[in-house]
Amino acid sequence: MKITILTVGKLGRMVEAQLALDYASRATASGRALALGPVEILEVEARKPGKAAEAEVLRPHLEGAYVIACDEHGKVHTSRAFAGRLERLRDDGQRRIVFLIGGADGLDPSILAGANELLAFGPQTWPHALARAMLAEQIYRAVTILAGSPYHRD
Repeated sequence: MKITILTVGKLGRMVEAQLALDYASRATASGRALALGPVEILEVEARKPGKAAEAEVLRPHLEGAYVIACDEHGKVHTSRAFAGRLERLRDDGQRRIVFLIGGADGLDPSILAGANELLAFGPQTWPHALARAMLAEQIYRAVTILAGSPYHRD
């Protein structure tokens, strides 16, 4: 099952970007035996400002995917529950999951309405660059939980 973290905005060489790429790479390597991955990070930018313009550049990447939008009103999962969710999606035959992280103003209502699920990192507001790293780490953690690795400790 291919996993894409689709984000609005390009981070360049920021430390958060490198951290997110590192966790995505780890998840890809560890997830092969579990049919989880590859895990990729795809950055897009709108030519105009605003959520509607961002929605237009996100939409082509969503076709045929199971979409999980990161949003403050989404469901909060423990790491084990998140791992179980990915496992169930894989076992149910989902071939591609796209996690969405919007721009500074969040995701357009049309994108949120079209998502299969909403995911939250808790009630706090997180910088978008850090949210990418956090999501990539949680995907890696989910893979290690499913593989029985000692990385996660309860």
